Amino acid sequence: MERELAIEIARVTEVAALAAARWMGRGKKIEADQAATSAMRKMFDSVNMDGVVVIGEGEMDEAPMLYIGERLGRGKPYPKVDVAVDPLEGTNLVAKGYGNAITVIAVADRGNLLHAPDMYMDKIAVGPRAKGKIHIDDPLEKTLKIVAEANNKKISDLAVMILERERHKEKIEEVRRVGARVKLFTDGDVAAAIATALDETGIDLFVGSGGAPEGVIAAVAMKCLGGDMQGRLLPQSEEEYERCKKMGISDPSQVLYLDDMVKGDDAIFAATGVTDGELLKGVRFLGKDRAETHTIVMRAKTGTLRHVRAIHYLPGKPHLVMD
Repeated sequence: MERELAIEIARVTEVAALAAARWMGRGKKIEADQAATSAMRKMFDSVNMDGVVVIGEGEMDEAPMLYIGERLGRGKPYPKVDVAVDPLEGTNLVAKGYGNAITVIAVADRGNLLHAPDMYMDKIAVGPRAKGKIHIDDPLEKTLKIVAEANNKKISDLAVMILERERHKEKIEEVRRVGARVKLFTDGDVAAAIATALDETGIDLFVGSGGAPEGVIAAVAMKCLGGDMQGRLLPQSEEEYERCKKMGISDPSQVLYLDDMVKGDDAIFAATGVTDGELLKGVRFLGKDRAETHTIVMRAKTGTLRHVRAIHYLPGKPHLVMD
């Protein structure tokens, strides 16, 4: 992949965030998602790549755009890549005006991203210091001790991100029993997983189940940041078992390591904040038809992480205007 692709991808997440932010606090999650998706799709037309959506808004008959199998970018002779998108991670967060909503894109060379079916995945993620030391099947108490030692912390100083759901009640209780601290979040587990690999967040471990597509997107970021992530698909029906097989996953119960989810040594990840969160500042409408965005963009091959703050002149982006 060309290095310029990273900045081009960041421009796509920026425009999606600007579109979604118009709907912040309006109580309309569907409209917010549609705005982000439409803006993202239109911006992809200008990107110098020959892309195919492998993780998107659904199958062709389920989504009008950014559907699985859709071709993106300017096509030949540009690099052939897999594209994973989440035009708005945290639709409820935007609708309610809560923090941590982001727009996300992950890109890798063609054939290198796991075509994760739309179902639950059990996940665990840690930062670079604990890379290669944890396993998703280990008891949580053992994992906490390993992460504490790797991060040179007391167990009581660890912070563990867990999605606030009834299915995670036992995990939450176990973390507290062992003596670590729990940071609950209501939506958006891509950002939660990434937080473990960034010292400034203070997060040491991410555990729990969530969407499998989001797991693969987070895995791209973890590869870029030198962190570690593992997953296991959790099909809930015979239909979901069959979907796994059709997508090349013969044994859904197998542990998926980072290199299973993101093959090769190169990948690009970009995310732009829609509302304020631990990772990113949200969109700021500054007046005089200008708005500010905060984006992170990273590349696995170089290990570079960029924070991009940009001021946008909104009349120059007519497709973002909301009726």
